[in-house]
Amino acid sequence: MPDRLSALDASFLYVEDHATPMHVGGVAIFERPRTGFGYEQMLALIGQRLAFLPRYRQRVQEIPGRLARPVWVDDVDFDLNYHVRRSALPQPGSDEQLFDLVARLMSRRLAPERPLWEAYFIEGLGGDRVALVTKTHQSVVDGLGTIELGQIVLDPTPAEVEPFDDTWTPRREPSRTQLVMDAVSETVQRPTELVENVRSAANDAVATAGKVAEALGGVATALRTVVHPAPAGPLNVRVSGGRMFAVVRTRLEDFRKIRAEHGGTVNDVVLAAVTGALREWLLSRGETLTPQDTVRALVPMAVRDAETAEYSTPALVGNQVAAYLVDLPVGEPNPVLRLQHIGHAMTDHLDSGRSVAARGLLKVGGFAPATLHSLGARAAGSLSGRIFNLMVTNSPGPQVPMYAGEARMVEMFPVMPLLRNQALAIGVSSYHGGVYFGLNGDRKAVSDVEVLAGMIEESLEELKGAHW
Repeated sequence: MPDRLSALDASFLYVEDHATPMHVGGVAIFERPRTGFGYEQMLALIGQRLAFLPRYRQRVQEIPGRLARPVWVDDVDFDLNYHVRRSALPQPGSDEQLFDLVARLMSRRLAPERPLWEAYFIEGLGGDRVALVTKTHQSVVDGLGTIELGQIVLDPTPAEVEPFDDTWTPRREPSRTQLVMDAVSETVQRPTELVENVRSAANDAVATAGKVAEALGGVATALRTVVHPAPAGPLNVRVSGGRMFAVVRTRLEDFRKIRAEHGGTVNDVVLAAVTGALREWLLSRGETLTPQDTVRALVPMAVRDAETAEYSTPALVGNQVAAYLVDLPVGEPNPVLRLQHIGHAMTDHLDSGRSVAARGLLKVGGFAPATLHSLGARAAGSLSGRIFNLMVTNSPGPQVPMYAGEARMVEMFPVMPLLRNQALAIGVSSYHGGVYFGLNGDRKAVSDVEVLAGMIEESLEELKGAHW
């Protein structure tokens, strides 16, 4: 019997439309080695690694009459060249041209009749660099059965890419009759499944409230959150189909120095830098701020299985990402007080005993941030967008160089999806001494996303120069 999508995975398909494609992306930039590194090598590398990701060769098959949730079936017409595409910028291509292309690629939905992922190998970047842009649907990456493609393409040591010989044989697709019979059989055994499927498709309020309660750890907390929705503001408008993408490059050493000076964690400093930037951005738009004003961020964070003592891959990347709400104090003019407010707000999560320190995440194999950002997007997508203003994901990565074949990765930027009424999403990854921000904004509502990106740098400088 084919694998059936979970209720959460199916909901990502049901709520998707042209304005809100439900995929998570990443932009990895590589230095081309002297021996060269081109499309054929990247194609072979990805082809080799797909053996570890069987879901990437499967597509979604709907059930006639929606008697049950869709199932995963092998794509008998799977074409690796369709999924790994070649593109180029006019040489010498600039970073601005690359990120403009990223915005256009991320605004397009993945083809529902094919496996739900794409990768673009982009040549022509100045400085003899190439880029790999990935798009993976949120229904694909569950963190346990399937991780993100970016996590297994990268290795800690360079190695020549061997020629790829595809010997994969797809299983025969089930017939419509078989799909219906399987669905009827499951409904007879578990009649509540049919009701749950209808709820997922409708995204009704009861189902949403239940997911809030589960994510936030209790009915009382959930009810308070629902009664008091996120503050209104320019970030919460119905998004268009267009996107703008901007990046920020910072150094991990700066965050560590600020943490040493003022306390808290590196993640607190990241959120404080974002808070200061949002404050200046709101003021630049003519918004009036009082000292009590906040912007509510959903901050998905990795958590450790309470029964697992080791920082193992299954323990950290087995759907163990908690959706944590943090009110960012944008009304507070003092940068140090902003940091302290955030540190206090995050204390409850740290005191739960389930939070995962950066040193634990670094023990996960491959480039784990790719998977953890995907899991963060899943956590956000499972909740009502009315209870938070934006999503901010932050995942520490390895502090040693990573390679695709013999090409060294020099930068990595997450691209987080937008929800229907949220015009900005921020992903942050640290890697080899750098901290890299990816800002995905709606083209109409946040057309000045590059301005906001510059304000993050200014906010970080303000924290570096602050004395208390």
